[in-house]
Amino acid sequence: MTDASPANEPSRLNKRMAELGLCSRREADDWIERGWVKVNGQVAPMGLKVLPQDRIEVDKKAQGQQATQVTILLHKPMGYVSGQAEDGHAPAATLIGARTHWRDDPSRMRFSPQQLRGLAPAGRLDIDSVGLLVLTQDGRVARQLIGEDSGMEKEYLVRVQFGDIASNPQASFPPQQLARLRHGLSLDGKPLKPAQVDWQNPEQLRFVLTEGKKRQIRRMCELVGLKVVGLKRIRIGRVVLGNLPVGQWRYLGPHEKF
Repeated sequence: MTDASPANEPSRLNKRMAELGLCSRREADDWIERGWVKVNGQVAPMGLKVLPQDRIEVDKKAQGQQATQVTILLHKPMGYVSGQAEDGHAPAATLIGARTHWRDDPSRMRFSPQQLRGLAPAGRLDIDSVGLLVLTQDGRVARQLIGEDSGMEKEYLVRVQFGDIASNPQASFPPQQLARLRHGLSLDGKPLKPAQVDWQNPEQLRFVLTEGKKRQIRRMCELVGLKVVGLKRIRIGRVVLGNLPVGQWRYLGPHEKF
């Protein structure tokens, strides 16, 4: 892994641990507070700064704690927000419980209420969008999906209209505008990264993005005269939504990786 800090520059221990993929910064702070982290053989105090060559050791108790953390895949329905409750709309996490656990979950893991502690969405999915939403207790997973340096692919099926044309907008939509969707648009004054955008059928586009700006696909479509009438996320990295029913969830299995 490349260093985010220059070789001779000290950085905070929690930041360095996150850069090394050991845990999230928040987890690192918790472990340091518990005395589970040593730097060059000495128990590390909070706020310590380290150099890249410093030796960091983590107690087995921390690894044991990580092993019990769960990552949950939810098929989010419309009308739920990804994070905190807002404007009277419930957060998606309220759907996680024994009753909504998919009975065909291949992981064979069992639900317990302690799995809700610290469970947070790793990314967003708009209130009027459906599909795959990841919630996790594991800071490593969160960093992989939404960290500053994450380039994780996310795939969407997007039903669109072109102006007043709801039936077969593909036939009327100019090819040069499709090229702009792939590369050439800016949001919030910044150019967007290249995207894969193709027609799946005459009413539906397939988007593959490696970034996640707020309402990105809807805003991209508006810039080229398209209106989104349905949006579904079907894949994050190597993990697909598959047959998971709407409003139900399953565990990320021990052998699954994003």
